[in-house]
Amino acid sequence: MAKHKIVAYRRENGRVGVRNHVVILPVDDISNAACEAVASNIKGALALPHAYGRLQFGEDLDLFFRTMIGTGANPNVAAAVVIGIEPGWTQRIVDGIAKTGKPVSGFSIEGKGDIRTIAEASYRAKEYVQWASELQRSECDLSELYISVKCGESDTTTGLASCPTVGNVIDKHCETGGVASFGETSELTGAEHIVAGKAATDAVRKEFLAAFEDYTDLVFRQKKDDLSESQPTKGNIAGGLTTIEEKALGNVEKLGKRTKFVGCLKPAAAPGGPGLWFMDTSSAAAEAVTLWAASGAVLHLFPTGQGNVIGNPIEPVVKLSGNPKTVATMKEHIDLDVSKILQGEMTLDQAGDALIDMVVRTANGRLTAAEALGHREFVLTKLYRSA
Repeated sequence: MAKHKIVAYRRENGRVGVRNHVVILPVDDISNAACEAVASNIKGALALPHAYGRLQFGEDLDLFFRTMIGTGANPNVAAAVVIGIEPGWTQRIVDGIAKTGKPVSGFSIEGKGDIRTIAEASYRAKEYVQWASELQRSECDLSELYISVKCGESDTTTGLASCPTVGNVIDKHCETGGVASFGETSELTGAEHIVAGKAATDAVRKEFLAAFEDYTDLVFRQKKDDLSESQPTKGNIAGGLTTIEEKALGNVEKLGKRTKFVGCLKPAAAPGGPGLWFMDTSSAAAEAVTLWAASGAVLHLFPTGQGNVIGNPIEPVVKLSGNPKTVATMKEHIDLDVSKILQGEMTLDQAGDALIDMVVRTANGRLTAAEALGHREFVLTKLYRSA
């Protein structure tokens, strides 16, 4: 496939982003108000409030720092202001983001209070916003983008049309040297053997199966021999998917026909090179997309059957659907209609090319439906109870 060109932002570390955000990151829940005040003061700054960041420990704390540092380090972010109650954790996030070379500053509230902190951070945010407003897009290869994929509110059309369309794009993107990632560990149940067969090496296959089995063990430790009302959801069942196995068989169509995945990632961990990667994520849409954005993904492809409305503050979410009813009744949420596949009026390859065209347009600056509607779901994954 011929390489496509886009105009995008090349960051200080050479990575390519498709948006140019200045983010205001709270280290903890009690710093949300200060961050939102700064974003209110400085137009063009984007606050990312969340519920966590206090008294976490172990792998839960490691995941928290990966997520916060990764969010600020994402190539769609031009600069970051970090605000926390205490200086130590604030500086840890600042130092992590600073490794990318992008502008970042930290402010702690203890010993100052909100008003002084907000004033100081607002001055810095204003400098960053004005600086970022002069950055120019330059020509880049589409293959330089890191793309993540996940489906939601699945039905029978998802596995027959929109997920295979994404798989077609994944094949084409990875064949040109692109980076992509899939996950949704719980929604692979019943098709895990198919996913394992798509591993590039035996070591990768074993690592994937270990992650899947860890999830399965968790379910049975909770004595849940079924995931009643969670997998499949009531929406899935209304759409014709009566078991998690049926749902999984449609889900794996996103992986493409020819592509082998080259590695496995912890949640919010960045891929180490080109190709398709598995990330161990929740199937909850907002959590999963937040993790991919934190891993550096700059654009997300989201097939939906019944109509999921998910967005993300920094990673544009491109939605496509093969369900003609959803396209008609929820058209404001759908970026690409591929329902003609099921009507015999569009081939899978044509649908894939149409989605690539939408990816190019989005990378070049077109707002997705979720962006235009203001969907900015930023939801952190928490593993343990707090200390």
